[in-house]
Amino acid sequence: MRILAIDIGGSHVKCAASNSRRRVRFRSGPELSAAGMVKGVRELTEDWRFDRVAIGYPGVVRDGKPVREPHNLGPGWVGFDYAASFGCPVRVINDAAMQALGDYRGGKMLFLGLGTGLGSALIVDGTIVALELAHLRCSNHHDYEHYLGEAGRRRLGNGTWRRRVLEVVEEFRNALLPDYVVLGGGNAVRLKRLPPHTRRGRNANAFLGVFRLWGSR
Repeated sequence: MRILAIDIGGSHVKCAASNSRRRVRFRSGPELSAAGMVKGVRELTEDWRFDRVAIGYPGVVRDGKPVREPHNLGPGWVGFDYAASFGCPVRVINDAAMQALGDYRGGKMLFLGLGTGLGSALIVDGTIVALELAHLRCSNHHDYEHYLGEAGRRRLGNGTWRRRVLEVVEEFRNALLPDYVVLGGGNAVRLKRLPPHTRRGRNANAFLGVFRLWGSR
């Protein structure tokens, strides 16, 4: 079974195939719609052959479908017919859950994605649950994403941002009691040190997660 994996982020859409080592990507951003995503993917993969598609979506997913519009992209994702657009069966999973699935090594794992926004997911003995920790209030006026997302990093500066990340990881660890924490996303490499029982995820493992979603690897 040939699977096209699509990882939709706030800055780029990345694509890989289960039967190839090629990786392609294009810029996303606050104007990108679902139709625009499909158009961009089709243009970059026009010579690829695939039987199934798996999509990592940066928002809330239920029953394999987006149910809320994403915070960092354009509108038009909820209610879009992905299967008809790609001409094959499609599975959609929250993007943080997708990468968490690729980085999972057993037990109870908390995944936090430090990228344009703040992704989060919890896996307990193989059962994955996408979370929305990013939009919990952590002050009178702001949520966690305000401080830990890319805009927060630029506003605070790397030093203060790193301290905030360490503080928030400890808060979430005390609340959710994971065996270990994985920090993924493009900004995880900016951390100079990691909290105890924490490791960096590999962004490429997002594709492993979607291949696992279809049971191919």
